[in-house]
Amino acid sequence: MHIRKWLTPLCLGLMLFSGYELAGILRSYHDNRVVMAEARQLYGGHAEPELPRAETLVAPKEEAQQTESPKETRAQFKTLLDVNPDVVGWIRIGNTAIDYPVVQGKDNAYYLNRNYKGEEASAGSIFLDFRNDIGKAQPNTVIYGHRMKDGSMFSDLKKFLKDDFFKENLTFQYDTLYHSYRAEIFSVYPATADLNYIQTGFGNEQEYAAFLQSLQERSLYKTDAVLGAEDRILTLSTCDYTLDPAKGRLVLHAKLIEQDRPANP
Repeated sequence: MHIRKWLTPLCLGLMLFSGYELAGILRSYHDNRVVMAEARQLYGGHAEPELPRAETLVAPKEEAQQTESPKETRAQFKTLLDVNPDVVGWIRIGNTAIDYPVVQGKDNAYYLNRNYKGEEASAGSIFLDFRNDIGKAQPNTVIYGHRMKDGSMFSDLKKFLKDDFFKENLTFQYDTLYHSYRAEIFSVYPATADLNYIQTGFGNEQEYAAFLQSLQERSLYKTDAVLGAEDRILTLSTCDYTLDPAKGRLVLHAKLIEQDRPANP
């Protein structure tokens, strides 16, 4: 009888606490959807651009080592930059919920728990590796995002683990303040944080070519993509629990083809 006297209020307290925690999680999901919807309204490049065929845009061999000439910030980003000057791009993947601004902090921790406005948010942001520079033509551009349980942020990357979805969605759009890219997917796989797929600098072309080959060999599915040391790639990384509950990652790689550069004759 004595046990019942304290067991009942304990159970009630646990229920109230659990309800409070759940309400907080649902509220954070809702807040994130509102903020992202606002970002889409502010972004001036929301209309789907016409994607040129991959074979019409062949990067010159020396491009991976060049520094791109700085361009004036593209008009579609100016309103977002008024909200936060850390905005550096936008990523949109068809048949997924991925349609988000890309930000960049001084390290890879700042935007883990902050939205694109810099406000604290459990969903964090889609953010560019601090080592990358959108003003330079670097070999490997790396973007991170959480895998949220409500399907937001980079959660939908898991769709690419399915053979049919992977084969039917091999391209997506990536834009920076200065350039527009068609991204052609060539590799997807589960990994762990111990694997250095986020390497951004390479000693020479041979090292980079070997890196690209390892990414293709690691892929769950094969594509017809041809990669060389002159090509630049985009790497997307999120959490995954296939190989490790703490260090597990899901990784997707795509070849970048610049759309706003004149095609070779």
